[in-house]
Amino acid sequence: MTTLDRRTFYTLLASALAAPKMALAQTAKDKSAFYSGVGPELTHFEVDFNAAALAKRGSTKLPGGIQYAWPHPSRKYLYVIASSGGVGIAPVPGFPPDRHTLIAFQLAPSGELSPHGDAVRLRYRPIHMSVDNSGEYVLVAYNFPAGISVHRIKGDGSIGDEVTQPDNLEKGIYFHQIRTTPSDKSILVVARGNNPEGGKPEDPGSLHAYAFKNGILSNMSKVAPNGGYGFGPRHLDFHPSQPWVYVSIERQNQLIVFKLTPDGVLVREPLFAKSSLADPAHRFPVQGAGPIHMHPSGSFVYLGNRSGVAANVVVFAINQQTGEPTAVQHADIHAAHPRTFGLDNGARLLVAGSLAPTAVREGGKVVDVPAGLSVFRMRADGKLDFVHKYDIDVGPFTQWWTGMIALA
Repeated sequence: MTTLDRRTFYTLLASALAAPKMALAQTAKDKSAFYSGVGPELTHFEVDFNAAALAKRGSTKLPGGIQYAWPHPSRKYLYVIASSGGVGIAPVPGFPPDRHTLIAFQLAPSGELSPHGDAVRLRYRPIHMSVDNSGEYVLVAYNFPAGISVHRIKGDGSIGDEVTQPDNLEKGIYFHQIRTTPSDKSILVVARGNNPEGGKPEDPGSLHAYAFKNGILSNMSKVAPNGGYGFGPRHLDFHPSQPWVYVSIERQNQLIVFKLTPDGVLVREPLFAKSSLADPAHRFPVQGAGPIHMHPSGSFVYLGNRSGVAANVVVFAINQQTGEPTAVQHADIHAAHPRTFGLDNGARLLVAGSLAPTAVREGGKVVDVPAGLSVFRMRADGKLDFVHKYDIDVGPFTQWWTGMIALA
């Protein structure tokens, strides 16, 4: 990995205030900001939880399309990966092809972002990233070729050296997410696999557990039911107090629950498997299970169904004795393809970001539905009440990542 020239990188960054301050103050511990990544532009929205409203504050331009972002546990820094092209995404207009970057920002108590230290050039298109629970390492997953990189975080929150990994790490096909387990003893990586297409057979999916010590990974176990065929996982999340891991199965429209051992590996036989579809007998229009986030209490889990005309967020209630999820709602996002969504630590609002505009047929005519941010209030019973949608003109880009970030 090499660092980008600081002057060259900073010339790509621009910020602009876009709205007056909200009148309703929030206590520091309750404050969150919402961010939307459309192509290379990362936009900061102030969140008014009482009014269920978002107000644009400023935007920052990155050297490529924003792929994912993750906060430091201290809430003082935000790490972002960007790419100008690669397997699975179109080239980003205006940027050299195949430029891949890891960037650190200081995260102000207001949510404003400012570049922090040197950006780091990555080898391939990064698809997901996270930060370990101790706040010492940034973890990056690559889809093609499937790979992992681990980067030290310096004491001041900027990005340090990459940690060299052993050559014998077992890899899956099309890595799609990387997370440390709650104990930080291991890392789980989701390998999605691929559907059969154009005469090409299916690529199997799998879940990989690696021991994690001093930034170095080592092989532990692999979970691939039926050899990974008919198993296409996308993302996972952890129950906050029980050893249960909830995995969205993209290609089969399922939610599967696994048990996590004290050593940080997954028990191979799942505890439960549930459909993510409102009508499992009718899979059309085609949908795909997508992002997944746990309610802070652990009582509910939310999963996005990605589709052009039937996109929704599924609410599952979780039995706290067994971990079994039961679907209790499919909340329409009034848009297409919720690739990402976020909710705050106080479980007040959930905001889903739709990927791109779509055309739907209504009353015998075709209607264009813009991309946007769909805002829901979260009820005590876990269900979602739709409030409104903010339309977003994505132009030639897509809204690839959105997220709710807690502020210091």
